[in-house]
Amino acid sequence: MAEDLNIITGSKVDQYDTLFPQIKALLEGEEDLIANLANIAAALKEQFDFFWVGFYLVKNNQLVLGPFQGPVACTRIRYNKGVCGTAWAQEKSLIVPNVEEFPGHIACNSLSKSEIVIPLYKNKQIIGVLDIDSNQLDDFDHIDEVKLTKILSLI
Repeated sequence: MAEDLNIITGSKVDQYDTLFPQIKALLEGEEDLIANLANIAAALKEQFDFFWVGFYLVKNNQLVLGPFQGPVACTRIRYNKGVCGTAWAQEKSLIVPNVEEFPGHIACNSLSKSEIVIPLYKNKQIIGVLDIDSNQLDDFDHIDEVKLTKILSLI
């Protein structure tokens, strides 16, 4: 596949449904995790113009910044700290409509207003998280959670 995306407008569901096969094609035949995560982050940023899209990877019992698109970010996040560390500790996706109201939120960038974090699994173990921030309040919902989880299942 050419490394161009077919960016569409329309409903959120239509956008995810159009993006999914494109991401699948980008990943086919590529076994390098970092390369694949980088392309996923770029594709999501391009399609949805989220404020920040990236991955944190589990290393030495902390989350370490991986491939991302957007402004500079926090480099390391401790287990059970912030939205990412909490999603990792609770082993579940988290949707935060207003990050200012999340206990222990780590403000990597003051322009971030809402956030979704989806755990990334390999062999039933969390190896990292997908973190997406929006500069709009309440920008994520169950549709995002389901569709992003499906995208991560490609890894």
